[in-house]
Amino acid sequence: MNSRVPDVIAALVALGKADSELAQVTVCDGPEVSDTEAPDWLIIGFDGDPSGDFEAAQSTADFAGLGTRTEEQFQITVAAIASRGDKDVAAARARAYEIGGRVVAWLREDPRIGLASLEAMVGATRLVQDQTDDGIQAVLLLTVAGRGFI
Repeated sequence: MNSRVPDVIAALVALGKADSELAQVTVCDGPEVSDTEAPDWLIIGFDGDPSGDFEAAQSTADFAGLGTRTEEQFQITVAAIASRGDKDVAAARARAYEIGGRVVAWLREDPRIGLASLEAMVGATRLVQDQTDDGIQAVLLLTVAGRGFI
C-alpha cells in the first residue's frame, strides 16, 4: 500500500533532530526504548502514553481526478513533553508549548516539509498535565494534519 505517512514522519523526525533550538530535547521516532532520564521530549508518531494504544497516524484516501493519482489525507500524532522535578505546572506547560512550537514553526516555514505534492499544518492540540510525588509533567499533543498525492 502506498502512503505519504512514513515520509511525513521521517521528515518531521529529521527536522527535530536538526533543529538547534531542540538541542536539549530528546527527539524520537515513535515509542523508542530508552534508559534516558531526559526531562524534555519530542516524539513523532506517539502520544507518549506507555499504557495507551500506540496509534501513530491515521489516513484516508480518495481518487484525485480521472487518472491514477490518489489524494491521501493524514493525521500524525506528535507529543511535546516537559517534565520537572517540582510542582511548577506553569513552567512545565510553557516548556511543552515551546517544544511543540518548533513543529508549528517548521510547518509555517515550509508546509511541504521538503516533500513534493504535500502540505501539512498543526490542525489540533490537546494539553495533558499530571502531577505526582515525582513532580509535574505537561504533555502537549499535536495533530499534524495534511494531504498529499500518491
